[in-house]
Amino acid sequence: MIDLSVDLALIRSWFPHTQEVPYVLIRVRAEHAATWADTLNVPLRRSYITDQTLLQAAEIHNLPQAEVIATKLPDPGSTMAGDFGEFITYLYQGTSQHPSPALGATKWRLKQDRNQPAPHSDVIHLVLPHWPVPSGEDHLYCAEVKTKSTNGRSTPIASAIADSQRDRTSRLSRTLVWLRERAVTQHLGDITIDHLNRFINATQHPPAQKRFRAVAVVCASLVDAELASAPAEAHPDYTLIVISVPDLRDTYAQVFLAASAAEAAPPGQQP
Repeated sequence: MIDLSVDLALIRSWFPHTQEVPYVLIRVRAEHAATWADTLNVPLRRSYITDQTLLQAAEIHNLPQAEVIATKLPDPGSTMAGDFGEFITYLYQGTSQHPSPALGATKWRLKQDRNQPAPHSDVIHLVLPHWPVPSGEDHLYCAEVKTKSTNGRSTPIASAIADSQRDRTSRLSRTLVWLRERAVTQHLGDITIDHLNRFINATQHPPAQKRFRAVAVVCASLVDAELASAPAEAHPDYTLIVISVPDLRDTYAQVFLAASAAEAAPPGQQP
């Protein structure tokens, strides 16, 4: 969250809980979603390519910044929708602990193919209140995200719940090791190798808490129909979170369009 330079308090205000049990329901207001193209264009672009990398690539290859950005962002379609759902969850999960800092892994920078989803567990945050000293108050938050922006056959709630179980049984462990390997040569955002080792080598430190979330990001016009399939009781091993976004397809298309033009200012001219 830190390296995206976002207003944590503002973002947290976008995601009010209108219901807590048996699942969390968040209904984003239309007036808030309407601001996202202006407020999230730079953070979204930074989640794919940092200012420094963008400036260096444009200079080395003598290319316009927009052309460099285009090599990172997905084309319109299912991957763009899925990435946006993950990004919204990244913002929500990262600000839900505010004012305590949550360290996030910007996995979208690690893609091998811009038109394919990033591999492994979707959204990871670490909360380390006494860092660099590991403590029993350390938390890892892991979210599995499914997005539905059009009226098709997909079942985002059921799919998110099913894949969250994969995180709990094995995928999270593989994700942490994969992130550590990538961190040797690439910038993960806020998370460092030492942060990851605190959870990978768990037996060498005080017991930490892990919190799992199954997240469905759904267009507001479809959300009530999807909620009919939501579990009637809360589950002890994960929290189901449903985020309703007005005009989701148009909203994410506008944010990505704005991100495609979100150039980085030269050093010394950045705000």
